[in-house]
Amino acid sequence: MLISYVRVPLLLLCLCAMSFAARGSNAADDPYRREREQFVRLYKDIQAGRDKGAAADDALRTYPLFPYLQAARLQRALLDAPGASTNDERIATFLTYYGTAPVTRELRQAWLTNLAQRNQWERFLEHYVDSSANAELRCHSFTARIELGRTEGLTKDIAAHWLTPRSLPTCKRAFDWLREQNALSDELIEQRVRRAIESNNLSFARQIIAMLPAARAAPLKTWVDLLQRPRDIDRYIASPAAAIDTEILLSAWSRLARSDRDGAIARFDKLVKARRFTPQEASKFALALALPLSWDRRPEALEFFARVDGQHLDDYALEWYARAALWAQQWPLVARVVASMSDTQRGTARWRYWLARAAEKQNDPATARQLYGSVMLDDNYYSAMAAARLGEQITPRLEKLPLDQTRLRELAELPELVRARELYWANLRTQAVLEWLQGYDRLPEDARKQTIHLAAQWGWYDQAVATATQQRVFNDYALLYPQPYDREVKSAAQLTSLPPELIYGVMRQESLYRADAVSSAGARGLLQLLPETARNTARAWNQPRPSTQDLFDPKINVQLGAGQLRLLVDRFGGQIPVALAGYNAGPNAAARWLPDSPIDSDIWIENIPYNETRTYVQRIVWHSIVFAWLRTGEAQRTERWLTRIAKPRETAVAEAGQ
Repeated sequence: MLISYVRVPLLLLCLCAMSFAARGSNAADDPYRREREQFVRLYKDIQAGRDKGAAADDALRTYPLFPYLQAARLQRALLDAPGASTNDERIATFLTYYGTAPVTRELRQAWLTNLAQRNQWERFLEHYVDSSANAELRCHSFTARIELGRTEGLTKDIAAHWLTPRSLPTCKRAFDWLREQNALSDELIEQRVRRAIESNNLSFARQIIAMLPAARAAPLKTWVDLLQRPRDIDRYIASPAAAIDTEILLSAWSRLARSDRDGAIARFDKLVKARRFTPQEASKFALALALPLSWDRRPEALEFFARVDGQHLDDYALEWYARAALWAQQWPLVARVVASMSDTQRGTARWRYWLARAAEKQNDPATARQLYGSVMLDDNYYSAMAAARLGEQITPRLEKLPLDQTRLRELAELPELVRARELYWANLRTQAVLEWLQGYDRLPEDARKQTIHLAAQWGWYDQAVATATQQRVFNDYALLYPQPYDREVKSAAQLTSLPPELIYGVMRQESLYRADAVSSAGARGLLQLLPETARNTARAWNQPRPSTQDLFDPKINVQLGAGQLRLLVDRFGGQIPVALAGYNAGPNAAARWLPDSPIDSDIWIENIPYNETRTYVQRIVWHSIVFAWLRTGEAQRTERWLTRIAKPRETAVAEAGQ
């Protein structure tokens, strides 16, 4: 457990000196530098099985992270001799002494797993902590209670765990016991089937269905069959009298609409006629087709939205209805759809901006100016676009978070936050976050905002921004938009001819300045590059082929990330919004989203079908404006972001004609 837990940080230990340089630390603000360097070496040696013994860390006994060395040594011993009783005694003593402190979490999980494998149930329950347990350990805790006869309340606990939508092999003993108590009802089984279906875990759903009586299993099996082969819905068109639950039919129809838009269009009227749907019954089926059509910016989307009963149009559906109307540039319809949204949704900067656009297009400049002006009071992408529409400059509204030096010194000396800082600077980030959260939770409310300053001073920028968001501090741009990699960014900007504020905008959005960031897809570093993408980019720019480890080096990562963005800008005819969309979702997806005819960039961005990518592009636009303002100190003109988006060949032709 411990080895896999620190695999990435250990690869990054070589970056320690680099991170110290970025912080500009010295003896005054880094009192444990020498001890930390020794700690990192010893910690690495312990994990690699090169432990020199407890005597090697005598000099660290007063160092705040000394317990982490002890925990690492105990966990290493557990790996080397998993059945040794001496290990059990030493680990039990350690856990008893430190209780539920963050330093115990990984060791506790590894040891409890080991105890379960050895059927040491008494000791398991003695040290089991449910609040920090994963699903596997929770299953083992059920087994322990069964084996020891501690079954009071167990039926309820296992039943709640049973409802997970995925397989839990370690819970087999618990689920068998539940069945033996006649507590695994058909209703509970069906609930789990439904959750598995909702999670698209259809193969597992089929396994659970097999536990039901035939009569109860039949409709659920039909449901799974239809979801796996949605075109089989034709049977219910050809045989109108065939019985099927409407919920199941709608679920399969939704799957068909997402996988085969044209096939669903061709079947819609036939289905409505065959099943004799009333307009209200047909409404949900129309909505299930209108949504994916709007994601594809298909003109038929408006036709099917028009068939949806108003009671079925929630804010999510209305947003996509409005986007479809925007794409078709049917401005009166845009205004009507936005007016139908809830007060909360309609009042957001997004939809006030589009109401302003609709008013402007319908020759109501007074209303448009009023709405644009209200949007400019916000600080975001839409306020920048409103300024551009009004032909005005925009200055981000700086709201400084007061700095209380006395309180800051007090916070910096709290044991949990001292450990959090040392762990962060030692590149043990996950443990650092646990210590940080424990310390933060114990603070009085009036002290918590000051921890934003504390994290920023440590160079822990992602934690500073996360804490600021939690405290609803958004507009201290000097604090929350640092520029710690100026040398790397300026070099990359010179190489690629991209504005440095754009590179910083991508960096902030991609990694929040984490040089060690690794995404679930395997993208790495400050600008989140996949190894293959980085290699291809290096080849295109005649740069050395980077190793996976190289992508954690800011100098290499920023240059290759900027190089990749430049390639995308060139591929898409200089259209930066499209290039940004391609950087996030992949160039092939961005190419699919290009319009058949040129369209305003704000309409194109609003209709990006991936919510993540749409937000990504909009935030980077705003980040870039903020970074440019911080760099120049001057109000920003944003008209350059209001362009026309077209397929690259059309863009080239348009530019040639100017």
